[in-house]
Amino acid sequence: MEFILQPWPWYIGGPLIAIIMLLLIYLGKSFGFSSNFRTICAAMGAGKSCDFFAFNWKAQKWNLLFLIGAILGGFIAAHLLSDHQIPAISEQTIQQLNDLGFASAGKAYSPTEIFENLTPKNIVLLVVGGLLVGFGTRYAGGCTSGHAISGLSDLQISSLIAVIGFFIGGLIMTHLLFPLIF
Repeated sequence: MEFILQPWPWYIGGPLIAIIMLLLIYLGKSFGFSSNFRTICAAMGAGKSCDFFAFNWKAQKWNLLFLIGAILGGFIAAHLLSDHQIPAISEQTIQQLNDLGFASAGKAYSPTEIFENLTPKNIVLLVVGGLLVGFGTRYAGGCTSGHAISGLSDLQISSLIAVIGFFIGGLIMTHLLFPLIF
């Protein structure tokens, strides 16, 4: 049981992801969580008023089940198996976040200063951030998991370009925008 309660190293998680991807490629399926938003909208009847949602959503039931399994698995791992562990981050990162006003850095799973103190600034940040992520996911034709895991496994050049864009955007946010916002 101790093995389940500890974070798994890359040499276990990585091959497990590779096995799943090989299985999906063999079955002719493509993986990505953001496509589930379209599937859910189609299942709820959005195809009647918008052609984008008019498709056979039942062919994507397996991806919805994968999404539900990931959510349930994450909940079980976080609340029943983790002993409320907090991800390890470097002392330098903790200090930099503390300097920006995040006293919860290294002490909480997510920054309590944003998610528990719903000030007008935090609400705007969460709403605008959510809209940008949603727009970016749609504009890029998929999310980070779809492009970085599934698309790169299929050797798709568009996924390589998207992943490079994700990394550049992450670096710009981390080193330029984040310090300006906070």
